[in-house]
Amino acid sequence: MKYLKALAATFAFVLVLLAVYAAHVRYGKVDVVLYSAVLDAALAAAIVGGGLFALKAFAEFSRFEKVQMLCLWMLGGYAFAISVPTVIDRSLSFYLLEKIHQRGGGIHVDRLHHVVTQEYMVEHRLIDVRLTEQLQSGTIEVIEDCVRLTERGRGLVGFSRFFRGNLLPRQRLLLGEYSDDLTDPFRNSVADVGYRCG
Repeated sequence: MKYLKALAATFAFVLVLLAVYAAHVRYGKVDVVLYSAVLDAALAAAIVGGGLFALKAFAEFSRFEKVQMLCLWMLGGYAFAISVPTVIDRSLSFYLLEKIHQRGGGIHVDRLHHVVTQEYMVEHRLIDVRLTEQLQSGTIEVIEDCVRLTERGRGLVGFSRFFRGNLLPRQRLLLGEYSDDLTDPFRNSVADVGYRCG
């Protein structure tokens, strides 16, 4: 019987999460999609968790079991936030599929570079979105039209460079060939650039 009640409570959490998320994106203001969806998951867990602790129907669950369910719901909510709205919002792969569909079901391979640089960047306001995310995350600041890393940003870059260089695949399939190019994408980067600021 406890299993059925736990399953029912989890089903209620999923329904409340979807309702809260739908209402938030439809009627609320969203600064960063990921953070917003995680907040929706926390709100849904709080709503259903309140019922879990308040209703006599769940009295047979120990406090530890209730906390475990809350933790599982938050993990599930986080997985939802990352796997659905954030992936669809950020994914170049989804964009390419949508663009191929928009263009009648096919695009020449040699024109995809144009699609990404000339259409994707503009249609998805990519620079605006990413700058907003990083400003909200506290990893950058904009001072006199110059984008600068904060201390948090430098720490995150250190982690990402370490992970990329040491823990990403060295034999990754890229258009029919295995390569380690993405373990150091700056390997052949041009050093002399004109967009640096003091």
